[in-house]
Amino acid sequence: MSVEIRQVNIRSRRELKKFVEFGNSLYKGNDCYVPPLLMDEVETFNPDKNPAFEFCDAQLFMAYRDGKPVGRIAAIINNKVNETKGSREARFGWIEFVDDNEVVDALMDAAESWARERGMTDMIGPMGFTDMDHEGMLTFGFDELGTIATIYNHPYYPEQIERRGYNKDADWVEYRMTVPDRVPEKYVRIAEIVQRKYKLEVVKFDKIADLAREYGRPLFHLINRAYKDLYGYSPLSDRQIDFYIKHYISVLRLDCICVIVDENRKLVGLGISMPSLSRALQKSGGKLFPFGWFHLLKALKGHNDIVDLMLVAIEPEYQNKGVNAMLFNYLLPNYIANGYKWAESNLELEDNAAVQLQWQYFDRRLHRRRRAYRRKI
Repeated sequence: MSVEIRQVNIRSRRELKKFVEFGNSLYKGNDCYVPPLLMDEVETFNPDKNPAFEFCDAQLFMAYRDGKPVGRIAAIINNKVNETKGSREARFGWIEFVDDNEVVDALMDAAESWARERGMTDMIGPMGFTDMDHEGMLTFGFDELGTIATIYNHPYYPEQIERRGYNKDADWVEYRMTVPDRVPEKYVRIAEIVQRKYKLEVVKFDKIADLAREYGRPLFHLINRAYKDLYGYSPLSDRQIDFYIKHYISVLRLDCICVIVDENRKLVGLGISMPSLSRALQKSGGKLFPFGWFHLLKALKGHNDIVDLMLVAIEPEYQNKGVNAMLFNYLLPNYIANGYKWAESNLELEDNAAVQLQWQYFDRRLHRRRRAYRRKI
């Protein structure tokens, strides 16, 4: 039977759930795949829930053979990024498929045709609506456990995408580091010098609500300034910022967050990490109910071997001045006290030497690489 492509009605929760849950069935039994939190994924594609639809257009497609789903893809146009760059780029994301040329061609043809009809000249991906979504196709590290913040995919994925004529546009690297028994002396010395020289301090909070109230918006504005020149970055709007403050800050642990301010209490540095939710999401199947919440809460509040380094953002005028040392001089003792054995870095552009330098005093290994592809359409 030939492949049938169906558009997904994003106003239908039933159709969105089928789109989101396809990945779980495709990776059933794979010990490295980490399912997303399904309710969050469904909200991501709901225009009434996701503020990114204020400046993005999107269409979801699913591929069927003999009435059974065999692939999916999201086609996205981020109008804000295109206006800023003067480009006409579409993005593909949330792509999953069986290893079948006909399925891949049908999915990509549908996404590319949709983009061309709207005047786009290039297709890049995997990318989401913004940097808060997953991006980058795994090209190395297929035997490594994934994280909540990254994509896992089968080894045949990049082969199929390259067969379609897509070429490398950007690569990211990820590191796994051993949490040391104590803070490296170099970090301690640099942190003390930087703190005195620039009159900086770490702000401590008694409650996560206090952090959200005083620095919720400023920390996302800092992320916008610090990340504005990174590949494909889409600045967060005020509505997006309020959405993330409401939905995500409350689940963070204060001892995994570092906030650095200057003498006027202006935010200049931020480090956000969290205990790994990978195994908890596997046990829950990405569902909160009936018992998924228990596994997630246990991972967040109980014993955990791994801490995920979600993001580091430094005010541009303070970058490359040692503020990162202050962040880890504060966070590492907390990691040690919590019993974390390993730390996982998030995506770092392979040519971002300044970011990778911050791991130079750690025992580390590069354990995953991922790629964004581009093709003229």
